Amino acid sequence: MPQRLALSWRFHQSTTRASWSTGFSRRAESADAIIINPAGYSFTSIAILDAIKAFDGPVIELHISNIHARDEYHRHSKISSVATAVICGLGPHGYIAAMHAITQMEKKG
Repeated sequence: MPQRLALSWRFHQSTTRASWSTGFSRRAESADAIIINPAGYSFTSIAILDAIKAFDGPVIELHISNIHARDEYHRHSKISSVATAVICGLGPHGYIAAMHAITQMEKKG
């Protein structure tokens, strides 16, 4: 799939906020765009929010499930306030939709 979009893609997965935050700046330096599934950190991580604010390219926040169908607390992602776009509820196909969308977005600033 990434090859058909004629772009170079790099994937990173982390289950700890510290690991994600410390490596984000290094990875972001060479990235033109970011697709992030912040999972539970959507509602709690100011560090991830701040790291995304400092990134100049488009950022798509992705959730496999529909966060708007959850309880009141889990409907409001902190990350959404700084993301260029949000995709939720498409299951794993959300990643494919996000890759297609990134190819149509321009860099911020």
